[in-house]
Amino acid sequence: MKRLLMIAYHFPPLAGSSGIQRTISFARHLPSFGWEPLILTAHPRAYERVSHDQLGDLPPRTIVERAFALDSSRHLAVMGRYPGFAARPDRWVSWWLGAVPRGLAMIKTHRPDAIWSTYPIATAHLIGRTLQRASGLPWVADFRDPMAQDGYPADPRVWRSFKRIEESAVRHASFCVFAAPGAARLYRERYGDAAGAHLEVIENGYDEESFAPCDNALAEKGPLLPGTFTLVHSGIVYPSERDPTQLFRALRQMLDSGTLKPGELRLRLRAPAHEGLLRKLLEEIRVGEIVEIAPPLPYRQALEEMLRADGLLVLQASNCNDQIPAKAYEYLRCRRPILALTDPAGDTAGLLRGAGSRSIARLDSMEDIAGGLRRFLDSAKRSDAASPTEAFVAGASRLHRTQELAELLARLPG
Repeated sequence: MKRLLMIAYHFPPLAGSSGIQRTISFARHLPSFGWEPLILTAHPRAYERVSHDQLGDLPPRTIVERAFALDSSRHLAVMGRYPGFAARPDRWVSWWLGAVPRGLAMIKTHRPDAIWSTYPIATAHLIGRTLQRASGLPWVADFRDPMAQDGYPADPRVWRSFKRIEESAVRHASFCVFAAPGAARLYRERYGDAAGAHLEVIENGYDEESFAPCDNALAEKGPLLPGTFTLVHSGIVYPSERDPTQLFRALRQMLDSGTLKPGELRLRLRAPAHEGLLRKLLEEIRVGEIVEIAPPLPYRQALEEMLRADGLLVLQASNCNDQIPAKAYEYLRCRRPILALTDPAGDTAGLLRGAGSRSIARLDSMEDIAGGLRRFLDSAKRSDAASPTEAFVAGASRLHRTQELAELLARLPG
């Protein structure tokens, strides 16, 4: 059994991040492919919100080390302000101070064969590079999202720190792994020959084990709101990347024109964050009677809700064309009708078209959303909404993705 040192900020008991699933699922399934995971993560004090419902998902006796880490915005702020250096590349840069000595001790004690770090958070790649340089072990830099993008991060100094980190990963990692084809293409264009052939794609997925206890939810409990079509968006609604403004305006226009009848639809935004902004939008556009902001749920209860929903909603703006929301793969496993409000040219639309979905409308167009939503509702009510094939769903499982990772690890030098 070989060993892999896995560096991840997003890890239980952190609550509210779908990024947890990538790391915890790799850790769960890697032993089946000959690799023992060694987890190096942050102390829970760094997490603003915690939940212990997924700690039991790890294999028994998994080694997990939690290194010193602070959140600068909570632990170092005075009257809401904290020094800029304490947030470069991110607010958890103090994690580097605790994780490097802890990681070196893990390398000395457990002798891993390789290092794997996952972004976000950017500090994870700083730790990965430091440990790689100190140990000489091969390093896999996992990018769930692209790092330095046009206009992101907004602070020029933070942007430059992101750029330095990704340049270091491209130069020194044995492989850079991306969760969407567009992100790998972006980095090939950005770095050309410097990137070589070591840019790979391993998409996100879903865990069959997580769904098993929930699969009978619809049969046992019925739909969420009998008599009302309930459309669920599960997860964060980012103000830029998932801006719902045109969706809310489309709902208002449909209500005013009579193409959407009162009581016909309920849009539930589950754990969207940014509640102040969303409630202000709902008040301004006057759609509060059909849009519901719901609090977070434990992970498996959230899966159960998705299984009981009449439809599932994807929001992804064109500035994220090279990314695919991790939640999209769980949506596919739910086999519920999916409405995607996204750029038809982006990777998210490509995934859903590949799965057979026809309900795609532009997130930035009120008219496109109004027409697409009406067609989606009519199709779902007729029960003729396209569903992904069983082969497509099986290929999107986390077990299959872990097999892809194990095959990549087998190609590492030494």
